[in-house]
Amino acid sequence: MEGPVAVLIRDGDERSRDVPQQELPAGTRPGAVLRVPSPGGHPNWSAAILDDDARRTRLREAEETLARLRRRDPGGDVKL
Repeated sequence: MEGPVAVLIRDGDERSRDVPQQELPAGTRPGAVLRVPSPGGHPNWSAAILDDDARRTRLREAEETLARLRRRDPGGDVKL
């Protein structure tokens, strides 16, 4: 969220799109996952719904990745 605009990142190709927050469902916050119908290839923001299960899954996957990376970190300063 950047002021009155939400920066959305599309699954698959990770393209971003700026969308006014007032066009998104109530309760949309950073890290939210939205399911947006796209009839004819055009997103229908007024019909978007929050997908809390997908959000929780993504957060868990990110936490697992961070934990795995922390286990590999030998600590100390980096020497180039």
